[in-house]
Amino acid sequence: MRTIRLSRSPVRAPRGTLRRTLALGLVLAAVAGPAVARDSLGLFGGWGAFRDAGVPRCYAIALADPSAMSRERQPYAAIGTWPRRGERNQVHFRLSRQIGSGAKPVLAINGQRLTLAGSGGDAWSADRRMDAAIVAAMRSAGSMRVSARDGRGRPFVDVYTLAGAATAMDAATLGCARD
Repeated sequence: MRTIRLSRSPVRAPRGTLRRTLALGLVLAAVAGPAVARDSLGLFGGWGAFRDAGVPRCYAIALADPSAMSRERQPYAAIGTWPRRGERNQVHFRLSRQIGSGAKPVLAINGQRLTLAGSGGDAWSADRRMDAAIVAAMRSAGSMRVSARDGRGRPFVDVYTLAGAATAMDAATLGCARD
């Protein structure tokens, strides 16, 4: 394990976390574009929390664990809050492959299997109740998996380590509390 200093307290992070955190920053830069400013609210394990004051919105985000399976894009999970819309803890997944026609992505977490809504390369919860159930499960689970079938009918799975997720979600919620 390596020690990564966040603020004033040392945090123990598993090997590869620093690499994933740097990759997360690159993904955010690519998604956001150079003209969009984001404020970092902190990095917690493999999760980051950010605030976009221009919208305003805040979110916790993490890259999927590395995989030997083929990928069309870098998958990530994000939990977002949009205070002006009254939206809090919305769950979104960017999938590693495009979902096949008629395929339904499934989230496995804490012994639960939840069928997500989805199209193209994205999946999300069906409603606010499912958002709340997923966020609650993320707080006590060690990992979660999103699985589906791609356009060729091949199964794929994106796995996320949840160490730091609860703290990142809390930081994102607090980051938009004044908006």
